[in-house]
Parts: sequence; C-alpha cells; structure tokens
Amino acid sequence: MLSYAFRCLNEGAFKALSDEKESFECINDLYAEILILGVSTQIKRGLLRGYIDVTESLKRPHGKIEIAESIKAMSSMKRELVCSFQEYNENHLLNRILKQTFTYLLCSKGVSCDRKKKIRKILSYFCAVETIDLHFVDWNIQFNRCNKTYQMLIYICHWIYEEWLFSHNSESKKMREYKDDQKISRLYEKFVLEYFRREHPSLNAKAPHLKWQLDDGVDAMLPVMKTDVTLERGGKILVIDTKFYNSMLQRTYDSRTQHSHNMYQIFTYVKNMASDRLLEGKTISGLLLYARTNEKIAPDQDYSMSGNRISVKSLDLNKDFVTIKAQLDAVVSMI
Repeated sequence: MLSYAFRCLNEGAFKALSDEKESFECINDLYAEILILGVSTQIKRGLLRGYIDVTESLKRPHGKIEIAESIKAMSSMKRELVCSFQEYNENHLLNRILKQTFTYLLCSKGVSCDRKKKIRKILSYFCAVETIDLHFVDWNIQFNRCNKTYQMLIYICHWIYEEWLFSHNSESKKMREYKDDQKISRLYEKFVLEYFRREHPSLNAKAPHLKWQLDDGVDAMLPVMKTDVTLERGGKILVIDTKFYNSMLQRTYDSRTQHSHNMYQIFTYVKNMASDRLLEGKTISGLLLYARTNEKIAPDQDYSMSGNRISVKSLDLNKDFVTIKAQLDAVVSMI
C-alpha cells in the first residue's frame, strides 16, 4: 500500500524489499528495512541540503554582527564577535528527522541486530546532521520537486515516532488507535487511487471535486463533495468511495444493514454527477469499497437506485498481493 500510495514502485531498492522471502515479526523491523533501503538510495542521490541559520562566536566578522551579544562576549574577555549567518549544509529538518528516527530504532528490541548494523553504517553519513526532539516537529511538511523523494520516508518516521510516543504513555492508547485508523483510512484511499492510475492508465483515474446541481445557484454553506476515486471508460463513469472501518455493516436490532450515511453519501455523489450537463449521455454508477474485516458477513450487493447502479463490495487486504490485485481488477469489469 505504501509503495503504490507514494508512487515508489519503480525504485530498485523497494523492488528488492518485495522480493525478500524473509518475514517481519515486528512492525518496527519492517519500518527499519524500508528506511534503510530508502535512505541508502537517497544517500546515493545526495542528502538534501538547505540554508540553515547559524549564530556563532567568531574571531573575525562573518555575516551579521549581533551587537548586544558581542558586547557581552567582549566583557567576558572572550574577545569574539557574535555573528549570525546562513550555511548551506545537510543539517536540514528532514535529515534531522531521519537521524532521530534511526536513533529510536537502534533502541528498539523489535529491530534485528543485522538491521541495526546497517543503521549504524548509514548514520556515518549523517555526521553533519544534528538530532532533533520530534515532540516539537510540525509534521505538516510541504513536499515539492526538491524533497519529494523524502515523502514516504518521513511518513514512516511519523508512524515510528507515534509508536514510540504512545508506547511510553498508556493513557494515550485510545487516541493512538483513533489516529492510526485515520491515517490508514487515508492510506487505503490513496492506495486504491494510485493502483488504478498505475495498473489501468486508460481508465483516467482521478479524485475530482463534484458540483452541487442547484436549481437557484445558491451554494452558501453546502459541504464540499470530493470523490475518493473516479474511473472512466468510454461513456461510463464509476465513482468509488473507499471506507476503512472496524465494521463494514451497522447493527440494527438483530439485523445487519448498510451504513446509512455511507449510502446517502455515494447516492448523492452519483445523482449530482448524473445531473451534470457536462456529463450528459454518460452512464454513472457508484461503488462503496470497504476494507474487509474479520466479520463473517461481508457486503456484496448491487442496487438499482433511480436509474443508477450503486454497489457495495469489500477488498480483503489480508491476502497476498496477487489476490488483492485480482480483486481490484474485478472492479474494472463494473464499468
């Protein structure tokens, strides 16, 4: 899922990971291997550099002289000037996060000795990089062309940090479970989208915003409608809404039924798209795609609603990837 979501399947290092026959008994051991492979590749490219603010006491002036601090330094008989300037080096925030995360992994009992040796070897390339307290890191990092190769690595670092943080704070267990569900839900959504983009490029997979089809044009305070995935082939469009829940069905007294709010949501998406004049003449259908749980009953229904087909299916992620791929490819036949 990570490989598809972050579009790194073409990386030779990650292909090697998928070919490994070794199983990972601990999640941190898997994370460590992903980071080892990813950072090793990044080192070959060159670690990210940036301009870093530096303030130092110097014998000779360099950059901006800090007058007040320099006076204090002279009064203490140091005879030095305090200067602030910028250095272009590898002590970049993203490198500092990687170094600190590797430090956590070295202390983890779940990481094998062989991988810890590899981590120590990698850390030799981070001599000019300082560690950082991850408590104060703003994880809403903007990625661009210069640093996009770090995106999945930093994503993994964030997971490792939260794993470490919540394992040291038992009171935060419920919050941790909630956060994990939220992150995995977004990852699942992105995985499905990127799978169709990569494996079925002819379907024009995307995640567009939909317009409310209003009679009077007044759209004040209406919520945004953003699809998870839409697939298009010929004159047919399939709107997919991915769902990652603890339960695929809701309990109503002694019976199980579809989640009402999810059905309302996909129905709204389909009917507004079907009413769009720009899409006139095209057949619109919808699909609720749940990540399958351990429940005995899994949704597998097709409904005809006001002239449109609405389907509810599940994707079993607890299978080998060949099976997962077959399940996703089966969705294509619905278009």
